Amino acid sequence: MSRSLKKGPYLDERLLAKVAKLTPGDKTPIKTWARAATITPEMVGFTFGVHNGKVHTPVSVTENMVGHKLGEFSLTRKFARHGGKMQKEQEKSGTKK
Repeated sequence: MSRSLKKGPYLDERLLAKVAKLTPGDKTPIKTWARAATITPEMVGFTFGVHNGKVHTPVSVTENMVGHKLGEFSLTRKFARHGGKMQKEQEKSGTKK
């Protein structure tokens, strides 16, 4: 469910201040724990180190990401594939169904 239009998007003020300090094209990652912060047009072109609970995952912001949350691009769970014995046998033989 999206945030109320009356309230506007959630923007972390400290994160916006860090973005304002950097020059455009600077590739140093900005570490942040603000996964709920909405990506704004000012953030395009910068790299953010978004914390996923364990490490800071590098996220390079593009124009298509504007309006989304930073946390959407830093997964918190590791996918440990489906299947079992049959899945391993298929991967060894190189065939997939």
